Amino acid sequence: MAMLTVRNLPDEVHRALRVRAALHGHSMEAEVREILEAAVAPEGRVKLGSLLADIGRQAQLTDEEFAAFGDVRDKTPARPANFE
Repeated sequence: MAMLTVRNLPDEVHRALRVRAALHGHSMEAEVREILEAAVAPEGRVKLGSLLADIGRQAQLTDEEFAAFGDVRDKTPARPANFE
């Protein structure tokens, strides 16, 4: 897992983080992790898998239509990558 060092953090920011962590019952490190995770992965973000599943539900395919995908799908096993 990656590590991050933040230099030159103003004292008031450090103090506010310490208070916020205490209010949430977290360590400062855990609080900063939570803040960063929320900043880069907001809750409203639609994930690709969820989007594709929603499209599938909206299509309302019959069992026969869904089975057609299996008939045309390439079933050849994937070859492992060769890096030599």
